[in-house]
Amino acid sequence: MATFVYQYLDEAGGIRSARMDAETEESALARLREAGYRVVGVRRSAAGAFLSGFGRRLTKVRLRDVAIFTRQFAVMIGAGVPVLRCLETIQSATRSPRLTEVIEGVKNDVRTGQSLTDALYRHRPVFSDLYVNMVRAAELGGILDIVLNRLAAYLEKEMEINGKIKSALTYPAVVFVFSIMAVCFIVFYVMPQFQPVFKDWETPLPWTTRFLLNSSSFLLRYWYIPLSVIVGLFVALRVYASTQTGRYNIDALKLRVPVFGTLLRKISVARFARTFATLIASGMPVLRVLEIVADTAGNKVIQSAILKARNSVQEGQRISDPLAASGVFPVLLTQMVSVGEETGQLDTMLEKVSDFYDREVDDAVASLTAMIEPIMIIGLGAIVAFIALSVITPIYDIASAAIKG
Repeated sequence: MATFVYQYLDEAGGIRSARMDAETEESALARLREAGYRVVGVRRSAAGAFLSGFGRRLTKVRLRDVAIFTRQFAVMIGAGVPVLRCLETIQSATRSPRLTEVIEGVKNDVRTGQSLTDALYRHRPVFSDLYVNMVRAAELGGILDIVLNRLAAYLEKEMEINGKIKSALTYPAVVFVFSIMAVCFIVFYVMPQFQPVFKDWETPLPWTTRFLLNSSSFLLRYWYIPLSVIVGLFVALRVYASTQTGRYNIDALKLRVPVFGTLLRKISVARFARTFATLIASGMPVLRVLEIVADTAGNKVIQSAILKARNSVQEGQRISDPLAASGVFPVLLTQMVSVGEETGQLDTMLEKVSDFYDREVDDAVASLTAMIEPIMIIGLGAIVAFIALSVITPIYDIASAAIKG
């Protein structure tokens, strides 16, 4: 619940202000109109706007929730249930507080006479341009249930791929974090305990031990220097990535990274083919489809190639020719697009390409997982062995010298 400030005309025609609590701006406006107020404007109070924005950042709508919403919406529309009744039913069954708020806004907009497309457009962070444009095409063609089913299938596939990638990277991430914690514990706690012992002993220390001792002393005394360097590099990278040139160069570098670059390229190609097929099957114009596909590419290099292809298509060329000339897309995709253009089955060919690269992504993720695990284990073992030898070797030398003495 948030606080809103609203202005209305009184009986004498003067403007008055008042406050009220409501879930959203749309629900506040609807309640005021139902009560007979001649509303001039409604805005969220300053404190409410800050807290609401902060809360939205903490409660983002997950892709899974949007996919479930879309699937339920498709089933109910297919059964002949009116849009408003669909939204009310789905809202009552939704567990996500943020999505519940969004559905409330969409429902109020539809109730006031707006189209479903316009209502979804007002919540674009939740409903992407792809989503909104497909719903627009569906409303114009009278095939809302069909398009919603395609959207649900698209979102479920995106969710499946994202889940596989996250599961593949979870193990390496956990091992890496624990490795950093173990190294910090040894450097900041264990080594300082041994330092007085090694300093009082006249036996020359191995270079590994000296390295660890010096590193520990430096980090304990000047810990803020490496921390400042790391934070500075992170900020500089973020600033560079916020520029057009920086984002393009970083995305180009991502595609060149061994193993990971191949995986990212396959994911991008699969998304391109799946999005293209979904939009073409919905009856959208090719030029508009290419714009939306470019926006959902997720990589500036691939986005640039798609936009160049769009410009070429606008000048009368076929889609496959500029895609092949870009050098970004694999030969299989460009050939299948060419066949689809010749046979008039472009959406079918793109779906086949999407299925093929989805399987390629699955295989690449499995291979990456199988490769990362032993590398992480070997790396962690090497770190532990280095630290253990650095500590144990001088202790052994000290003990041997004491026995001989």
